[in-house]
Amino acid sequence: MDIDAFVTAHRPAWDRLEALIRRRRSLNGAEVDELVDLYQRVATHLSQVRSVSADPILVGRLSALVARARSAVTGAHTPAWREFVRFFTVSFPVVAYRARHWWVATTVAFLLVSTVVAAWVAGDPAVQASIATPEQITQLVEHDFADYYSENPAVSFAGQVWVNNAWVSMQVIMMSLLLGLPIPYVLWENALNVAFSAGLMASRDKLDIFFGLITPHGLLELTAVFLAAAVGMRLGWTAVDPGPRGRLEALAEQGRAVMSVALGLVVVLLVSGLIEGLVTPSGLPTWARIGIGVVAEVLFLAYVIFFGRRALADRETGDMERAPDLAPSAG
Repeated sequence: MDIDAFVTAHRPAWDRLEALIRRRRSLNGAEVDELVDLYQRVATHLSQVRSVSADPILVGRLSALVARARSAVTGAHTPAWREFVRFFTVSFPVVAYRARHWWVATTVAFLLVSTVVAAWVAGDPAVQASIATPEQITQLVEHDFADYYSENPAVSFAGQVWVNNAWVSMQVIMMSLLLGLPIPYVLWENALNVAFSAGLMASRDKLDIFFGLITPHGLLELTAVFLAAAVGMRLGWTAVDPGPRGRLEALAEQGRAVMSVALGLVVVLLVSGLIEGLVTPSGLPTWARIGIGVVAEVLFLAYVIFFGRRALADRETGDMERAPDLAPSAG
């Protein structure tokens, strides 16, 4: 079979079916009959293409078209609760898992910069003096850093933290619209903020207080920010290297995957905010507070690895407009 000739001959039917699907709620009787007829014909086309061609783009397009037509013809729909379960067991974790290399690289770079700068600040009085006066450093170390976590009612504080962290992550994700180019700068600024606080606390031998307060919620919170940054930068790289697909198609798929992460991180950051508002300022011993943060972090990573790896093995992409690998075909 000459695939180019096949496409040229049948493209009008595919385009017509696409148009009918978009108008399915306002079709008259004749158009409904035409929709059913075209659905059967395009299903046959898909079967023919699968048998003679390995063109993944053409097969993918026809699979998606046939699946949408089947839904329009049968009126089938997925219950909302199943979509909810699918999102948290497939869509979100598989996108996070597929971005694992970017995620790990982002984490390592952030921690490396933070550690080096914090050591520099802690060991150089001139650098400390350029950041704040001795009185301001004393106020930060002795009062402000710890008071931040207890100056507001716990529930109110948890809500404020959640909204703020979600907004920060959404900003990072929205920067993916600029192909992720501003994201390294945002991470750099945040790494410096963490490093300056750690360095100043270390300069007054208060590093134990720093980690005792920052670790319970910071593990999960920073992990979420790193994930948001990773998928945003991965979207930018998709524009450079789209793989075997067309550049626009690859960008559209990765862009929808980024939105899956944005929605999933709302829940992750809610948990982080609750820990920061309720656990960090609590009277629990330091080891217990840190232990809660470590458990939350381990559970989240285990969740992503377990469900993400399983979904990836099933060839899922996390695309919100996914097309099934198998579509019905006429005999």
